[in-house]
Amino acid sequence: MPLGGHEVRTEIERDYDRVLYAAPVRRMADKTQVFPLERNDVVRTRLTHSHEVANLARAMGVDLVFNHGIGRGRPHVERDIPALLATLGLAHDLGNPPFGHQGERAIQTWFERHAETVLGREHGLSEAMRQDFLRFEGNAQTLRLLTKLQILNDDYGLNLTYATLAALIKYPVASDRTDKTVPVRRKHGFFQSEASLVEEVWAATGLGEGLRHPLSFLLEACDDIAYCVLDAEDAVKKRLVSFHDILAHLRHAAGSDATVAWVCDAAEREHNGYREAGLSPAELNDISMQVFRIRAIGALTRALTEAWLRHHEAMLAGRFDGELLAASSAGAFIGALRQFNLRHIYRHPSVLAVELTGFEVIHELMDMLWFAITDRTDPARPESPRRTPFAAYAYGRISENYRRVFESPRNTMPLRYREAQLLTDMIAGMTDSYALSLRDELKPHAYASRHGWMDRGLGA
Repeated sequence: MPLGGHEVRTEIERDYDRVLYAAPVRRMADKTQVFPLERNDVVRTRLTHSHEVANLARAMGVDLVFNHGIGRGRPHVERDIPALLATLGLAHDLGNPPFGHQGERAIQTWFERHAETVLGREHGLSEAMRQDFLRFEGNAQTLRLLTKLQILNDDYGLNLTYATLAALIKYPVASDRTDKTVPVRRKHGFFQSEASLVEEVWAATGLGEGLRHPLSFLLEACDDIAYCVLDAEDAVKKRLVSFHDILAHLRHAAGSDATVAWVCDAAEREHNGYREAGLSPAELNDISMQVFRIRAIGALTRALTEAWLRHHEAMLAGRFDGELLAASSAGAFIGALRQFNLRHIYRHPSVLAVELTGFEVIHELMDMLWFAITDRTDPARPESPRRTPFAAYAYGRISENYRRVFESPRNTMPLRYREAQLLTDMIAGMTDSYALSLRDELKPHAYASRHGWMDRGLGA
């Protein structure tokens, strides 16, 4: 309680504030959304994307509460639903490594290449522990970041409520229990290091393996709306595609669909009106895309509300495990827009070229930091001094928070698991520019000390 007053927030509203002021949120300002190392200030980063998802999700919650009676007569519930959805939106990408989803893939392939030496059976790792790294997942890292790596005065990180943690677990399965044919099991939502915490959360909320929180479905759909519509808007801003390219694709891919027709017709009418305003081609393209964004988000959120209301009882009973937008009246529209982005934006040569740079940077960093983590005088004692000057220097560049968790006697995971997790904690916590600068800082020293680390290989 504050001195001389009382707490005016509900516990879930407090969760939002705790996430908002956490340092990893600020770091998202320098993490890739789609376009790595982007110099155009108006193109979205992970931070702006997360705030937009949070805003969409909060608005969906307000709609459900005040227009559809969800939580009616329970004031705290009426406040908590929008606040919980906003918290999920703000937090959902916190565990993503630098350079977007390519960063996730870079971490996975590094462990694939060194699976026999780094994750060999002789290190006492279960299959689930091995898969935590071979299938490294930003969603699972988000849960770990908020519950283990934000040190306050205990071992609970930001001390978030069970409700927030339960809804944050987008994929309620372990890494060895995934199933790509089932959307809620397509990836894993937690690491083995947090498995006991997840069991505690499930016991407190009545959820369990494969049973997703009903609001998680809503958050997933808001994320899909944000990245499908707003990534397209960014691509127009970067002149990779045009407003007309998007409309032509949508009409071709799903022209008979009512939602596609409504959004495209509305956007085109307003575009024709702006043609009379004497705008330059670039201005006309930008403002027309802004109109498209408004119409598209409006249509998608209306369809999403209807789908959630139709399916929420099945979600509570564990009978619905699909995707809300795909099951909505806007399914064809979001599918066609997702297809456009995949073909013309995410695979654009300018995007792939910089993603390749990020991929290489992450692998170089993982090589150097792995050596620093394992090159110590006493292999059985994580806190023991490093054997070489380069290892000591590089180990000291790892976040003190992460090293404290790694070295803690309360950390009961197998030592090799802890070593691998310290590596992924550090990589996932980096921003794009920090990853580049740390690579450039360490690399000359690494090559100068070649005999001290590269010749030993990665089997340390």
